Amino acid sequence: MRRRRGSAPVYRDPMGRLRYDGTSDPILIEDATLAHLKIVISTKLRRQESFMMTWLPVNGGLDKRATVWIHPAIPLQFGYDAAEPPAIDPRLIADMMQALNASGELVLDHLIAPA
Repeated sequence: MRRRRGSAPVYRDPMGRLRYDGTSDPILIEDATLAHLKIVISTKLRRQESFMMTWLPVNGGLDKRATVWIHPAIPLQFGYDAAEPPAIDPRLIADMMQALNASGELVLDHLIAPA
């Protein structure tokens, strides 16, 4: 993401939104990253495996770091800016799953572009 002086953020890639629990502000994530995240989350939830997910918010809110508990009973909505689905990199999926399985927490710091 880059900013123009005195204006709203300008994103290089289409920005998707992950809505957690139906009431929270959406988590802003580039469409390509969100598509990979959707596969990882749905795989874990299909197995009835809950986990923590942590990220650095890009929307400039009060939170400098945020963590949520991902559980099958908590509604999630994945929204994309682009109509076409992004290409999926199987290695990125495997890396994300390995990191999540090793720690029980999915840390997205390196996957979400900073503000």
